Amino acid sequence: MRGATFGTVLIANRGEIACRILGTLRQLGIRSVAVYTDADRRAKHVAMADAAVLVESYLDSAAILRAARLGGAEAIHPGYGFLSENAGFARECAAAGIVFIGPGVDALETMGDKIRAKKHVAEHGVPVIPGIAEPALTDEQLMAAAAEVGYPLLIKPSAGGGGKGMTTVVEQSELAEGLAASRRVALAGFGDDTLFLERLVSTPRHIEVQVLADSHGTVLHLGERECSLQRRHQKIVEEAPSVLLDAATRARIGEAACEVARSVGYIGAGTVEFLVSNDRPDEFFFMEMNTRLQVEHPVTEMVTGIDLVEWQVRIAAGEKLSLGQDDIVLNGHAIEARLYAENPSRGFLPSSGTVIAVEEPTGVGIRVDSSLIHGLPVSASYDPMLGKLIAWGADRAQALARLDAALATTTLLGVHTNLEFLQALLADAEVRAGRLDTGLIERMLGGIRFRGVDDTALVAAALYLHSQRSGPGSPWNQPSGWRVGEHRATRYNFATSATESTDVFVTGTPGDALIRVGGGLERHARFEANLELDGVLHPLAIAQSGDSIWVSERGIACELMVRDRAKQLADHRATISRPVGAADPEVRAPMPGTVVAVSVSTGDTVETGQVLLTVEAMKMEHTMLASLAGVVTITIHPGDLVRLDQVVARIDPHEGA
Repeated sequence: MRGATFGTVLIANRGEIACRILGTLRQLGIRSVAVYTDADRRAKHVAMADAAVLVESYLDSAAILRAARLGGAEAIHPGYGFLSENAGFARECAAAGIVFIGPGVDALETMGDKIRAKKHVAEHGVPVIPGIAEPALTDEQLMAAAAEVGYPLLIKPSAGGGGKGMTTVVEQSELAEGLAASRRVALAGFGDDTLFLERLVSTPRHIEVQVLADSHGTVLHLGERECSLQRRHQKIVEEAPSVLLDAATRARIGEAACEVARSVGYIGAGTVEFLVSNDRPDEFFFMEMNTRLQVEHPVTEMVTGIDLVEWQVRIAAGEKLSLGQDDIVLNGHAIEARLYAENPSRGFLPSSGTVIAVEEPTGVGIRVDSSLIHGLPVSASYDPMLGKLIAWGADRAQALARLDAALATTTLLGVHTNLEFLQALLADAEVRAGRLDTGLIERMLGGIRFRGVDDTALVAAALYLHSQRSGPGSPWNQPSGWRVGEHRATRYNFATSATESTDVFVTGTPGDALIRVGGGLERHARFEANLELDGVLHPLAIAQSGDSIWVSERGIACELMVRDRAKQLADHRATISRPVGAADPEVRAPMPGTVVAVSVSTGDTVETGQVLLTVEAMKMEHTMLASLAGVVTITIHPGDLVRLDQVVARIDPHEGA
């Protein structure tokens, strides 16, 4: 290895980014130290590292520094999130004589405060979005300034990132509630509830530029990434380069990004984010600078051939960039899709569970950054992103085709994911044509029909259970339904939703069965490694965890709950206790998470649709409403952890309701 380097580096992070950094450290011959919490004892990054140290929290800077000293680390790579943009932590590292692999404290402080950053870059000639950005503005001051900013507008926290706490306000009547929600999320997520307002740009596209800068005065840009496909301000699909920009605009926006980096004496890898109107692609506005590695950095690596993590380490060790701007050539096209633990059929609510089967795609032009392993617990305590699937092609069409094939050959069972949604997104005509903007996903959601539980999944699950009943030796152990006269069908019952279930009747053996789903017609099926139904072969992945059977076909998975006789009787008794069509008086948590706010008290009278409480999980808030009018009983408190479908409140309806 050429130039100065480190003997040991600690990675102050977890999940796929920790694994990604560990891979580069291994290639460079650098010893690695991981940190982990109790929840991550079985995590992939722990097994990959040369050494691992237990900490209580990834946000505990003192514990991270103790782990670094214990592991003999000379430098700390923070990844992204957690302490990666924490100026105080960078200062603590310097005081401890440990190198922080990232920019200096001044750059972190200037760019970490969005209000300060916006003023700073404007003074250096970089265009910014119209708005009001002053420190410590009260709600009253922001409301007074909103009319001048103009509607629609965007409320943004000054601290933090990732879209957390951002609220769109279309008209004045929404402003007060939007400010309250943004302050609550910002304070909980970043410890700072300072807000500012920006004009909402019409049909905006999110374009960001990757920069590299060394301590010897060299600043380069590595082209741009298109990050316009977002939900709730969270990126989902990113690509490089953007189809929107021509060569001249690419050079201009790249130079603007370099000017932002130079203005704060930036060192290392960073990203400057811009907003570009789809209607005016030659006009761009500075949004913020991310003073760290970005989640979507792989697409830049695949079109430039440059390992950004390697250069982060080399630059932190004092090495000079061996590249010039003319050496940066964009080759082909790369697209990345983020795999999230969320349930699209339940409004994309966060999902948790344990991975019981995983198979990741391979092939020409395919890269997977993930931390997925069999038996991995997926907790609501952390960000819902599980990994990233990246495809490179000679052009955008080939990259899209390869990514679509990669999604279809991905198997992940045990936790709900957005795999089906990603396939639908890539198939959208606007996406394939490159006509993107940050509101596209919200507009197309109403037209997506998720597959849900179909006959194929039900038959596969029934035959899977049927095969478990087989035993060696005696014919009495074979689940054929044999008896004198006609064979008797074996009945299996599966919950297909919170309120519905389906019977599947199986006659014969798994290798030669007659199947009837509900009151449908009898069909022929065979089940061995895959399912053959009415002569059509369905390559499937199937696994069981407790009462749940997971079935996946072409990357699309569904969960079926096996209901035994006792469960069926209990559910039946629950439904006959209230009239048909009546609202359920029990309010249940739609996702596992933490109660962050309770808006009513036990004994209060509430109206239908009134806010009862708010649950947060995986960087997302969900407000729970009263299902009917009546007197409420609250069964939880702020700070409580709740399970999926846990009863959190009960409403006793008014007499006669």
